[in-house]
Parts: sequence; structure tokens; C-alpha cells
Amino acid sequence: MYKIAVLVSGRGSNLRAILNTISNNISVAGIVSDKIDCPAFAIADQFNIPKFSVAEKSKSGYLDYEELLRIFSEFGIDLIVLAGFLKKIPDKVIDEYEGRIINIHPALLPSFGGKGMYGINVHRAVFNRSCQVSGATIHFVDKIYDNGKIIAQETVDISDVQSPEEIAERVLKVEHKILPKVIKKFAENKVIVKGNRVIIQN
Repeated sequence: MYKIAVLVSGRGSNLRAILNTISNNISVAGIVSDKIDCPAFAIADQFNIPKFSVAEKSKSGYLDYEELLRIFSEFGIDLIVLAGFLKKIPDKVIDEYEGRIINIHPALLPSFGGKGMYGINVHRAVFNRSCQVSGATIHFVDKIYDNGKIIAQETVDISDVQSPEEIAERVLKVEHKILPKVIKKFAENKVIVKGNRVIIQN
């Protein structure tokens, strides 16, 4: 069984897309948020998945990242998936899971990435530049915001949109499509890094 942990900060629509489409050999073994009252925890309860809140420093109701790493080790986590997680991952987690942490970003990196570029902020920036296409990017997580090697991208036409919210709606559909596919490829050992390129095998 290939085990993943999904980190979320919001309502968890990408988490639900993963749970609705992953194959039987993939298990969402834990759901983690930086919020103790994260809306996505309702999905965890629905699917009977362990849930955890995490903070840089341990406080009431929260684990610190050292404790979270111990749990990941006990659970045998193979891949960490950031699906709308808005906090920067500490270096010690990246060191422990190097090459096994991925993030989905709601734009076509390397454009419209970096600190503060999340959620509607991204789509507003795309809209204000009069971009004709946008899309979603899945990339490895390293120690710099939105800097890791790109694994997969898919575009969407936004030439006729009238608002950043319309862009967000279209891009989210793309996110729901490509994230489960990439997770499946990881589970099949079909994501290969060669130098500065990432190859997804058929």
C-alpha cells in the first residue's frame, strides 16, 4: 500500500478529488492542517482518516513538526502532498522527505509564484496582467517558495473571463484532474528525475 499524507489549510476540494479518484493501492493515511478548525477536517471525519493540526511550536491542540515527523514515520508515509497548504514547510521536513513532497500551485510556474502568491492573490495577478491562459502546476517542494522542479502542468483558456474568480473556478477543475493522476504515477514509481527534468512515464 502506497501511503500519502495530505496537508491542507482550507475546505479541501483537492483532498476530496484525491479521495474520490485514487486507486485501491493508494491510501490517504493522514490529513494535516495548520488550523485546528480546518474545514477539510470534515472530510477526514467522513472518510475516517486520522487528522492532525501542526504549528512551528507545540501548543494546545497542535503538534510541532518533530512530532509530526514521528507520526509520519510510524504511519510509513511515502509521499507528502500539499493541497492548498498555506504555510512554508520547515527545512527539517524537507530534509527528511526530500523528493517526496509535492505541491499543487494554481498558476503556470515559474510565473505567478513565490511568497504571498496563493489562492485569489494568484488569480488576481493573472487577471491584472491580461493573461490569455492559466493553469495548474505540480512541483517538488524545496526550501524556496514554488521553486522545486516542475512535475506536471496543464493549461486552461481564460481569454474570455471577466474576473479573477472565474479564473479560480476554471483552474480548480484542472487541479482536481491532474493531482490524483500525478499521485498515481508516484505510487507506480513512474515519476523519474533526470538532471533538471522530471519525466512521467506512461
